[in-house]
Amino acid sequence: MTTTAPAGATMDTIPLDLRGLKCPLPVLHVRKALIAARAGSLIVVQCTDPMAAIDLPNLARETGNAVEHQGDADGTLVFHIRKAA
Repeated sequence: MTTTAPAGATMDTIPLDLRGLKCPLPVLHVRKALIAARAGSLIVVQCTDPMAAIDLPNLARETGNAVEHQGDADGTLVFHIRKAA
């Protein structure tokens, strides 16, 4: 099975602009990106849904991936999620 990264992705970084989407859509998009990503890839997520602050770290934990960074930039939540090997 071959996988491809979403448009705008580099070999190791997959940007996801999920601003404006409400729960559960951010988690579903990140889950889909994690499934498609190669081991070691970094998924950089931008979203505005406040529930993502709870949901995305839980998703990473449940799937064995790591949240390397979680922060807020001008009202946008930003997450760096590393795909596990």
